[in-house]
Order: sequence, then C-alpha cells, then structure tokens
Amino acid sequence: MQVTVLGAGSWGTTVANLVCNRNDTMLWARRAETADEINDNRTNETYLSGFELAKGVVATSDLEQALRHAELLIVGVPTAGVRDTMKEAKRWVHPWIPIVSLSKGLEQKSLLRMTEVIADELPGHPVAALTGPNIAREIMAGQAAASVIATNDLSVAAAIQKVISRGLFRVYTNHDVIGCELGGALKNVVAIACGIAQGLGVGDNTRAMVMTRGLAELTRLGAALGGEPATFAGLAGMGDLVTTCISPHSRNRHVGEELGKGRKLDEIIAEMSMVAEGVKTASTARQLAKKVDVPMPVCDEISKVVSGRASADKAYRGLRLRPGHELDPG
Repeated sequence: MQVTVLGAGSWGTTVANLVCNRNDTMLWARRAETADEINDNRTNETYLSGFELAKGVVATSDLEQALRHAELLIVGVPTAGVRDTMKEAKRWVHPWIPIVSLSKGLEQKSLLRMTEVIADELPGHPVAALTGPNIAREIMAGQAAASVIATNDLSVAAAIQKVISRGLFRVYTNHDVIGCELGGALKNVVAIACGIAQGLGVGDNTRAMVMTRGLAELTRLGAALGGEPATFAGLAGMGDLVTTCISPHSRNRHVGEELGKGRKLDEIIAEMSMVAEGVKTASTARQLAKKVDVPMPVCDEISKVVSGRASADKAYRGLRLRPGHELDPG
C-alpha cells in the first residue's frame, strides 16, 4: 500500500517510521529543508533529535507528489492548519481512500472535531482518528505503547489497524469517534493544569485531584456531546490524560509548568518548536460546555490563565472544586 503522511512533526514522522516497514511511505514536510534532511541524513533534528529514521521513509515538500499515488492518507498537521491543508490537498486526493487524523484538538470558530473538518473538506472518504497515550520519542525508542483507531466503520478500522500496528506498538479499534477525539483534545487542557501544579510546587495529592476531577469533567462533556462514558476510561481518555499530565515530554504539561513558574505565555510558546494544542482548546472547550450546559471548572480556570485574565497562581487558588457527592458536577 502507498501511505502518505502529511506533517513532519514528531508524531507524523513517528507514524511514517512505523508504517514504512510494510508499505511504501511518503512523508510531506511543509519546509523543503526538513524533507531534504530526512532524505539525506535520515534525521529530523527539529522534532526528533537523536533518532535515525528508517530508509523506507521518503520525504517531500511537494504536496502533489505526496498525494498523487496515496492509497491511505494520514493527516498529522497541527489542528489550526488542518482545514487549509485539506483544501489545498483535495485536488490530488484519490476518491474514496481512507483518511486518518492524528491531530488532537478542535477547530476554533466551528468547534468541530478534526475528523469533521476533514469530512467537511473531503466528503465521501472514510475518516478515522488515531489517538491515545503516544509520546513520539518513546515509540521511536521501541518502547511498548498502544493507541486507538476510531471510526464508525469497524471494517475500515480493522484494515487501518493492520497498516499502523508494528512490533510493540499495539492498535485497538473503537467505533466511538466522538468520545475518542474529545478525549484526545480535552485532556490537553487538564495537562496544562497539572503542569501549573508542578511549576507552583504543590503536592502529588493536588495533582491527583486535578487529574481525576479533570477526567470527570471531560467525560461529562464528552457524554453530553454524544460520546460514550466507557471510552473515557480507556486509552483515548484516561490513558492519554495520564501520559500527557505526567510526561516530561508533554508539550501541554511543559506550558503549564512554565506558567506556574511565573513566565509569560508568549515567551513560552516562542521557545517551542511544536504546538501545545491545549492553549487554544481551553477556550473552545468552554464554548462547547456552554452549549450543552456542562460545568467545567478546570477548563474555566485554565482558559482564564491562557487568555491573560488571571495569573497561574491566582487561578490555582481559585480552583474551587465544590465538595459534595463525588459523581456530582464540579
């Protein structure tokens, strides 16, 4: 099979490295210098320093070249660029081929999930989401990991599962696209909160409280929007949340930790080569919550911080999770 991966960030490059063992694989990089580095040196130092890429990964910065023979398209560009990339790509994408989204976030104005954005621009294609606790550097190092491929058509999911699974990287199928995508998007906001806790030097008890109550509120919102509660107890929910909240490689946790140390958001973002999706997701999550009348105290406070309406330490002191029955909102 000819597989094309759009986006040569850490995760897109890692997925290309996974699938190239059994498939002809082309990786599209927006920057020609990145494509040249991958082809000439077998490295992508900006996003995956210290790792050698498999010879089967062929990179290009020519979108037409990347797409014209693709039989499976995997989209790993940042959330903010998905729609524009799909608009540009549609002239070369063959009809009916499956498309997999790697992006974990929500479109700012429309509040759409990424599979919805892709389907909006490329109707008629089976669209799936690959999501879960996937730190790219650990997978590149050959450590065991698992992910979920979510799509309404489980026969399509099973076919994609065979393409992406490799070695110690295990892929499970799931029909709950809504729950899987919302889990992947919303956990980034909770990870910022946990990072702030780390930066402020609070205890493990506090971090555990924020993670647990954060999981409860993203489960409530996900269920209100059509997801299945059980999904949020799985890899796409709790699994991804735990990894993103505790891993030193987590971009969103890093942003929170630096905010907790008193640094300005603009300075933190300017130093990063990759996107911390939770910064924008905090506001979109609040908008979704208002539409379905679901309380989101953790997201509310993080939204205040990233929008500059509250300092990290003040927001954390204001994070009053109302005592009562544990299963009650708040």
